[in-house]
Amino acid sequence: MAEPDGRMTPAYWVAQVRVHDRAGYAAYRAAAAAPIAAAGGRLLVLGGAPEVVAGTMAPETVIVEFPSLAAARACHHGAGYQATLAGRDAAAEVSLAIVEGHAG
Repeated sequence: MAEPDGRMTPAYWVAQVRVHDRAGYAAYRAAAAAPIAAAGGRLLVLGGAPEVVAGTMAPETVIVEFPSLAAARACHHGAGYQATLAGRDAAAEVSLAIVEGHAG
Protein backbone atom coordinates (compact mmCIF):
# COMPACT_ATOMS: atom_id res chain seq x y z
CA MET A 1 0.00 0.00 0.00
CA ALA A 2 1.33 3.44 -0.86
CA GLU A 3 1.31 6.30 1.59
CA PRO A 4 -0.17 9.68 0.50
CA ASP A 5 3.29 10.97 -0.42
CA GLY A 6 3.85 7.96 -2.72
CA ARG A 7 6.19 6.03 -0.42
CA MET A 8 5.37 2.38 0.11
CA THR A 9 4.28 1.22 3.54
CA PRO A 10 6.89 -1.22 4.86
CA ALA A 11 5.98 -4.78 5.79
CA TYR A 12 7.54 -7.23 8.19
CA TRP A 13 8.22 -10.87 8.73
CA VAL A 14 7.63 -11.53 12.41
CA ALA A 15 8.82 -14.93 13.59
CA GLN A 16 8.78 -16.76 16.89
CA VAL A 17 11.54 -19.38 16.90
CA ARG A 18 12.54 -22.41 18.98
CA VAL A 19 15.98 -23.54 17.79
CA HIS A 20 17.02 -27.11 18.53
CA ASP A 21 20.05 -27.31 16.20
CA ARG A 22 22.19 -24.14 16.43
CA ALA A 23 24.59 -25.15 13.64
CA GLY A 24 21.74 -26.07 11.31
CA TYR A 25 19.91 -22.82 12.08
CA ALA A 26 23.10 -20.82 11.44
CA ALA A 27 23.42 -22.54 8.04
CA TYR A 28 19.79 -21.66 7.24
CA ARG A 29 20.38 -18.00 8.21
CA ALA A 30 23.46 -17.84 5.98
CA ALA A 31 21.54 -19.34 3.04
CA ALA A 32 18.50 -17.10 3.58
CA ALA A 33 20.52 -13.87 3.77
CA ALA A 34 20.94 -13.46 0.00
CA PRO A 35 17.28 -13.86 -1.05
CA ILE A 36 16.16 -11.63 1.84
CA ALA A 37 18.66 -8.90 0.93
CA ALA A 38 17.75 -9.17 -2.77
CA ALA A 39 14.12 -8.40 -1.84
CA GLY A 40 15.17 -5.34 0.14
CA GLY A 41 14.84 -7.11 3.49
CA ARG A 42 16.60 -5.67 6.52
CA LEU A 43 17.05 -7.62 9.74
CA LEU A 44 15.73 -5.62 12.71
CA VAL A 45 15.59 -8.25 15.48
CA LEU A 46 17.50 -11.53 15.71
CA GLY A 47 17.09 -13.72 18.76
CA GLY A 48 17.31 -12.01 22.06
CA ALA A 49 15.38 -13.49 24.94
CA PRO A 50 12.06 -11.64 25.20
CA GLU A 51 10.74 -10.17 28.41
CA VAL A 52 7.30 -11.73 28.18
CA VAL A 53 4.80 -9.49 29.94
CA ALA A 54 1.60 -11.19 28.71
CA GLY A 55 0.85 -14.61 27.28
CA THR A 56 3.55 -16.93 26.00
CA MET A 57 6.19 -16.54 23.33
CA ALA A 58 8.92 -18.67 21.81
CA PRO A 59 12.44 -18.15 23.17
CA GLU A 60 13.60 -16.13 20.15
CA THR A 61 12.05 -13.46 17.95
CA VAL A 62 13.11 -12.47 14.44
CA ILE A 63 11.80 -9.38 12.66
CA VAL A 64 12.74 -8.53 9.07
CA GLU A 65 11.60 -5.28 7.44
CA PHE A 66 10.78 -5.11 3.73
CA PRO A 67 10.02 -2.01 1.65
CA SER A 68 6.47 -3.21 0.91
CA LEU A 69 3.98 -5.99 1.52
CA ALA A 70 4.51 -7.17 -2.06
CA ALA A 71 8.28 -7.44 -1.49
CA ALA A 72 7.80 -9.38 1.76
CA ARG A 73 5.40 -11.82 0.11
CA ALA A 74 7.50 -12.20 -3.04
CA CYS A 75 10.59 -12.97 -1.00
CA HIS A 76 8.87 -15.60 1.12
CA HIS A 77 7.21 -17.31 -1.83
CA GLY A 78 10.21 -16.94 -4.17
CA ALA A 79 12.38 -19.87 -5.21
CA GLY A 80 15.51 -18.52 -3.49
CA TYR A 81 13.95 -18.35 -0.04
CA GLN A 82 11.83 -21.47 -0.49
CA ALA A 83 15.05 -23.42 -1.14
CA THR A 84 16.17 -22.61 2.43
CA LEU A 85 13.09 -23.88 4.25
CA ALA A 86 14.04 -27.54 4.58
CA GLY A 87 17.17 -26.51 6.50
CA ARG A 88 15.23 -24.10 8.68
CA ASP A 89 12.53 -26.60 9.49
CA ALA A 90 15.09 -29.30 10.33
CA ALA A 91 16.81 -26.96 12.80
CA ALA A 92 13.95 -25.05 14.43
CA GLU A 93 10.24 -24.71 15.03
CA VAL A 94 9.12 -21.44 13.47
CA SER A 95 5.86 -19.51 13.50
CA LEU A 96 6.02 -16.74 10.90
CA ALA A 97 3.61 -13.98 9.93
CA ILE A 98 3.88 -11.40 7.17
CA VAL A 99 2.34 -8.13 8.36
CA GLU A 100 1.95 -4.72 6.78
CA GLY A 101 3.40 -1.85 8.74
CA HIS A 102 1.47 1.12 10.02
CA ALA A 103 1.47 4.06 7.64
CA GLY A 104 1.06 6.39 10.62
